Amino acid sequence: MALNRISSDGHPLMFVQGNEACVQGALHAGCRFFAGYPITPSTEIAEGMARELPKLGGTFIQMEDEIASIAAIIGASAAGARSMTATSGPGISLMLENIGFAYMIQMPIVVVNVQRGGPSTGLPTKLSQSDTMQARWGTHGDFTSIALAASTVQEVYDMTIRAFEVAEHFSTPVFLLLDELIGHMREKVVLNKHDNQAVVKHAFPEIPPEWYLPYTESLDLVSHPAPFGKGYRYNMTGLVHDRAGFPTSIPAEITERLETLRNKILKHKREIWQLREYYTEDAKYVIIAYGSAARAARGAVESLRLKKTKAGLIDLKSIWPFPDEPIKEILDRCNIKSVIVAENNMGQLIHPVREMLGGSVKIASVNRYDGHPLEPQEIINVVKEEIYA
Repeated sequence: MALNRISSDGHPLMFVQGNEACVQGALHAGCRFFAGYPITPSTEIAEGMARELPKLGGTFIQMEDEIASIAAIIGASAAGARSMTATSGPGISLMLENIGFAYMIQMPIVVVNVQRGGPSTGLPTKLSQSDTMQARWGTHGDFTSIALAASTVQEVYDMTIRAFEVAEHFSTPVFLLLDELIGHMREKVVLNKHDNQAVVKHAFPEIPPEWYLPYTESLDLVSHPAPFGKGYRYNMTGLVHDRAGFPTSIPAEITERLETLRNKILKHKREIWQLREYYTEDAKYVIIAYGSAARAARGAVESLRLKKTKAGLIDLKSIWPFPDEPIKEILDRCNIKSVIVAENNMGQLIHPVREMLGGSVKIASVNRYDGHPLEPQEIINVVKEEIYA
């Protein structure tokens, strides 16, 4: 991972792969604990953290499996360390129960999923976006997910930092959805674009330990339990619990806890939502995509524009909660004839798009799930079909 030169604004400029950019973003965000288990195509993240964390006084542990890995980063977060793991599809499947545990106890962690083809062992060295819905619904119970995404190596760096910001702000697990192509491709990255203090730091409790209730919500509904080992002892359980952290069977307390876990995210959706628009001002055909599919979609849009077809792109940087309101605001500005959802799977993101539009706009899809990236021409062909339909 070589430093090439300094950018015009004085920041280090590097030529790195996406997984290496994720390492740099995590370190810059203050991540000082990583536990993981090697799995293609995310292994370079573990290797990079193993190499760099000790230099900063941090800790890297290769665990015996993914279940132990997610448990370890939850424990590190409970002790006050910013912590992360990285894996791919089968590893995420093993982690999901403990991701639900982190959600219930309101523990901020970052989980990077460099997606590959599945189900089962699937396509370890090939790309996919088939974990899109897994990031939303994977863990059991009523679960409100936050998932971010990136379509360039620069965005991997930026969105890794963003993932820590969001996890800390909402005291909850955050997914960063990459894919094999984004994880392994190389592009230039400008580092240190963010303030070193970008990730929010929460005030330590100002009340005596004997008065402390770890799950007393702030005005934004978020609880920030004090780090273990600092004199504030409290109970931590995956059972539905009261404000003191002890299990409860009282209906009103159960309802309050589950609604708070949901509402602390959904009532602040606009703080999470991020997307990027290309040529949407006058677009009649709008493509919605993320990750490597968005790269292909941008190439398709630029080619279509050269041929006087008014195509545009909405490149999603946050997937869950689904950014329905900003997408509708964009589409309402346009004289839309058709929306095309481009995905490297059999059709997952298209479902919330259909739910959002409710039949008011014609929706088409372009899907590829053979382990190879979508090509711009495949998307162009679907747009042409819509033109002549």
